[in-house]
Amino acid sequence: MSQLQLADAAKFDEIYRLLQSSFPDDEYRPYDAQKEVFSDPRYHVYILPGENDTIRAMITIWRFDDFAFIEHFAVSPKCRNQGLGAQILQEVLQVLSCPVCLEVELPQTELARRRIAFYTRNGFFLNDYPYTQPPYSREKHPIDLLVMTSGGKIPPERFETIRQTLWDAVYHAC
Repeated sequence: MSQLQLADAAKFDEIYRLLQSSFPDDEYRPYDAQKEVFSDPRYHVYILPGENDTIRAMITIWRFDDFAFIEHFAVSPKCRNQGLGAQILQEVLQVLSCPVCLEVELPQTELARRRIAFYTRNGFFLNDYPYTQPPYSREKHPIDLLVMTSGGKIPPERFETIRQTLWDAVYHAC
């Protein structure tokens, strides 16, 4: 058991620093926008605490009526390659007990292919539908990604429903 804990607002700055160090600038919200989303009742941040009250890993999840979306998942650089990622992901999948989706980079780099393989080993399936993550703000850029889902590939109609939910609720895209 990984001992994931629901994070509170007191951990926000440390969570944001882990986002900044783990994701390209276009893949997370500006500080104030991220702080605002922290209060959305559908949005949950789980952390794996470490020594001296640090964060070893974190995962952010949006819960919707019929699926969940893992928006960000990061393990502290000091704690990588210890099996924590798979352990956390499996625990989250059990707790959610609903279909789960997440976004991944196109398999154009070795790192992107390794991430896709990691999620595949952990029960996710790559859906080949074209998908663009809308920009998080005016200063950021859209990103071509793919969507992976737990439990199997999904039909086009289901993909479209998920895409629309993400665009409306997570990205507030028009």
